[in-house]
Amino acid sequence: MRMQLVSWFSFILCYCLYLNVNIFGMSSQCLVDQQTLLLKLKDSLAFKPGNSSKLVSWNQSLDCCLWNGVTCNGEGSVIGLDLSGEMISGGINNTSSIFSLQNLQILNLSNNNFSSEIPSEFNKLTNLTLLNLSFASFAGQIPMEISQLTRLVTLDISSLSYLTGKELKLENPNLQKLVQNLTRLRQLYLDGVSISAQGQEWCNALLKLKSLQELSMSNCNLSGPIDSSLASLKKLSVIRLDQNNLSSTVPEFFANFTNLTTLHLTSCGLSGMFPPSIFQVVTLTSIDITYNTGLHGYLPDFPLNGSLKTLVVSNTNFSGPFPYSISNLRQLTKLDFSKCQFGGTLASSMSNLTELTYVDLSNNNFTGPIPSFNRSRYLTHLDLSHNDLKGGILSAHLEDLPDLVYIDLRYNSLSGSIPSSLFSLPLLQKIQLSYNNFDGQLVEFSNSSSSALDTLDLSSNNLTGPIPSSIFNLRNLSILQLSSNQLNGSIKLEMFRRLLNLTTLDISYNNLSLDANVTDSPLSSFPNISTLKLSSCKLREFPLFLRNQYKLTNLDLSNNQIQGKIPKWIWELQFLGSLNLSNNCLVGLEGPLQTLTTILSVLDLHSNKLEGQIPALPPSVTYLDLSNNKFSSVTPPDVGTNLNAIIFLSLSNNSVHGSIPLFLCNASSLQVLDLSDNNFDGTIPDCLTKSESLAVLNLRNNSLHGSIPDTFPASCVLKTLDIRQNLLGGMIPKSLANCTMLEVLDLGKNKIMGGFPCLLKKISTLRVLVLRENHFHGQIGCPAGNSTWHNLQIVDIAFNNFTGMLPGRCFNTWKAMMLNEDRAISETNHLRFEVLQYGKVYYQDSVTVTTKGQTMNLVKILTVFTSIDFSSNQFEGSIPEEMMNFRALYALNLSNNALSGQIPSSIGNLKDLESLDMSNNSLEGEIPTQLASLTFLSFLNLSYNHLVGKIPTGTQLQSFEAASFIGNEKLCGPPLSKYCSESTKVGYKDSEAKFDWQFISTGVGFGFGAGLVVAPLMFWERGRKWINNSIDKILLVFFAMFGLVYTPIDDDEENGEDTEEQDAKKREDLYYNEDEDNSDYLDEFQGQYCVFCSKLDINMKKVIHDPTCTCHFSPPISTSASSSASFSP
Repeated sequence: MRMQLVSWFSFILCYCLYLNVNIFGMSSQCLVDQQTLLLKLKDSLAFKPGNSSKLVSWNQSLDCCLWNGVTCNGEGSVIGLDLSGEMISGGINNTSSIFSLQNLQILNLSNNNFSSEIPSEFNKLTNLTLLNLSFASFAGQIPMEISQLTRLVTLDISSLSYLTGKELKLENPNLQKLVQNLTRLRQLYLDGVSISAQGQEWCNALLKLKSLQELSMSNCNLSGPIDSSLASLKKLSVIRLDQNNLSSTVPEFFANFTNLTTLHLTSCGLSGMFPPSIFQVVTLTSIDITYNTGLHGYLPDFPLNGSLKTLVVSNTNFSGPFPYSISNLRQLTKLDFSKCQFGGTLASSMSNLTELTYVDLSNNNFTGPIPSFNRSRYLTHLDLSHNDLKGGILSAHLEDLPDLVYIDLRYNSLSGSIPSSLFSLPLLQKIQLSYNNFDGQLVEFSNSSSSALDTLDLSSNNLTGPIPSSIFNLRNLSILQLSSNQLNGSIKLEMFRRLLNLTTLDISYNNLSLDANVTDSPLSSFPNISTLKLSSCKLREFPLFLRNQYKLTNLDLSNNQIQGKIPKWIWELQFLGSLNLSNNCLVGLEGPLQTLTTILSVLDLHSNKLEGQIPALPPSVTYLDLSNNKFSSVTPPDVGTNLNAIIFLSLSNNSVHGSIPLFLCNASSLQVLDLSDNNFDGTIPDCLTKSESLAVLNLRNNSLHGSIPDTFPASCVLKTLDIRQNLLGGMIPKSLANCTMLEVLDLGKNKIMGGFPCLLKKISTLRVLVLRENHFHGQIGCPAGNSTWHNLQIVDIAFNNFTGMLPGRCFNTWKAMMLNEDRAISETNHLRFEVLQYGKVYYQDSVTVTTKGQTMNLVKILTVFTSIDFSSNQFEGSIPEEMMNFRALYALNLSNNALSGQIPSSIGNLKDLESLDMSNNSLEGEIPTQLASLTFLSFLNLSYNHLVGKIPTGTQLQSFEAASFIGNEKLCGPPLSKYCSESTKVGYKDSEAKFDWQFISTGVGFGFGAGLVVAPLMFWERGRKWINNSIDKILLVFFAMFGLVYTPIDDDEENGEDTEEQDAKKREDLYYNEDEDNSDYLDEFQGQYCVFCSKLDINMKKVIHDPTCTCHFSPPISTSASSSASFSP
């Protein structure tokens, strides 16, 4: 025991002596010249002492080897210098004393602000093994002299100078010259340096660096593809090539780097299939390939005890199921699969990932329930939004998560109640559960006053009951969104005053009765409020407390019952940027407004009772909606002089008269102009069609006349042109073909002339084409060429003068009508134009269609809706089979034409058809039984055709009224009252058939007798002539008795061949000379002859004509053997 104590004491004593010696030695070893050089360096550097932790401590009273950032060797020479993060703004140049520290091995000047070129004197520091010049604001060309530092093991010249426009470049020397002598390099960091090299060039430049372990060249303007020569760097463990335009596939050989720990390839334009074997590299700890939207792939089975800690594949085209083997990655901390195409259920094995801190699986197609995360005690961020997850949130899912800060489950199909335990998590700051199916009441929760919650978004659910009082105790709450639920009860707005940090409040679209009176209010009742949305809260007047809310930027009081005028003080809220007062009972504005200095950008006053003149408005307005009011004029003319910044302007559905105001020509940023449903007259100003910014032009239902200006520019960006129901004439302007992004073209109910608009056939984006009720004519379809209307979904050319046959070949290009879009997504996919990108404000396209016998206005043009209306034209011929390939068609109207032939049996292909009108044509044949298989068909009209047979029974066709089938004389069966006889039955019975031998024996006997008479005449020429002469004589007498004539046949065989030629010549002459007199056609007759007015004389050689009889000429008759010349009166 004693010996043990002695030993310990001896050890401690020796150790203390060692420390004293070394400390004394270190403090006395600083060489004077080294200290002098360092002090000189300090004096030359520009820095602020308040921002310095190292240079500020350098002084002569202390040995330089003890200064912060200085490292010495045993001889007192400085071998290490770390001046990183000192905010140095200058003083490093070729004359700097730093280059006299010849023994320097480590030099770190990172994170400063030198704002100069890198000095070329670095080649004097030949002992350097580590040189770090990263993020020090160096610019210009990297000097060649750095390539002479042959002992370098680590070189870091990373830069952010490109953000300031002053790049740090590696061009001459290039990368190869810089590193050709640095064969000992293990770490090379050149992030942000402009290298601008092709794949083979920069890969080959690294070939001499056989010891290289870490390569980081993000944002270096590198190009691809990644060359196979890179595979020779066997020791690579870290590869960072983010934000380069590699535009290539990911090489398989990355999986052969047995020491690989980090692979980052974000935003590289990668494509093709990502090698799944890379995920199975056992040493890999971090992989990030986000923002490569062309990159496909899937997740393989992960190896047992995998090393991955960071797994990020977001914003790619990865797909497939969520791997159950994810549980093998026991060290995983960050998991990000957001904005991919993954599907299926989330693996329950995720509950075994105990080290998780960050999970983002948003914007995928995941289904099923939420797995439990209660074992992931370090989890801080959980985002499962924008999927199709179902089920509820169980307390077990989220309990024991003391570090959870953020949870986002928006845009799913989650249901059930929201557990109160969610609000009790101590560090939770953001809860976002909007756009789900949560129901029930929000229950009170405990510890609300100590909660860290700053964001609570429960909007767009089915929550009921009152707002729990616990919410008003959330002292840190900044954003509260409870809109679009079924919350009820009365609530006083002043209760929200307790939330002193509140910046956003949205309780719109509930069943709440809001008392907006704030009693004893101070100057500002809500000191931090910036967004206030009280839409549909049963307000009857403007809350007066608003006049003091000077921080307010967004105010929505729409869909209330507010009456009277808009108060002037609302325009005086100096930071108000968006104001929505639509759907109220407002009758006017207190003004004037043009002198105000407001920054108001979005103003929505639609659906009120505003009347009179449109007032002059603030010059800052970019979005202005005054539709559905009672405005009558736009005078005075200075109304629009301040609208230079306007993007969206809607005056639709007012009573504005006069010509279209020319001040609109000055609105150079205008994208949407809607003047529909007014009383505008005059012509369309040229400046509107000349616009290079206008995307939507809606002038429908006015009294405009003239023609459409032919001034559409080559840079036309028009997507919607709606001039329906005016008095416009002329032709479709040729320059409209310049609008290659056009989606909706509605020219209906005008007086426009011309043929089918083939000049627009190259506009591949066209979806809606309406030419209804104009003066168009000719055939439809376009000449041979590439028609590109692949997206066409609504075509209405009814009530024109189109003729000819329906062009089946043209229909083959209308692909949108052949593809069945999922009905489940039909409500989200519709034609609209995004006006304000960040505010998510859209202009909604609409179109008027006639379907099911009624005219209706489609306010939303769903991409799933397809319709064809060719009615009331002069089309003829059969219905083309190609039209039966329109499997997505909802409505088809071919009525009031001259179509013939049968209804194609392939009509059964149109499974989505809801409305079919083929009335008033000349269709014939039976109704195909396939028509009965159209289960969605709710309107049918086949009346007034020539259809025959029995209406197929036992189907829904009997559910239609008889009016759907009338006017077909030979059609029978229910719902018609006409009974079908046995002879009208379709098809034949399969029952036993019996021969009627009586009819068979009669036929055989007649044939045998005729053969006995005719056969000899074929060989007996004299007998044949006698028979012919006898028959001629009999017919001459017989025809004369009825006032007719029979012409005997010349039996001269020699002239037979000439007679044939003469007959053919006569037919040819008749074809080309239809108006000539045909009386000489029959040489046998001299004079005029017609039925009931002429007869032959007794010798049957002269025509006797009755002059009192009106003679009708018959068409010429060609003579042939054994035929009579018949005439009609």
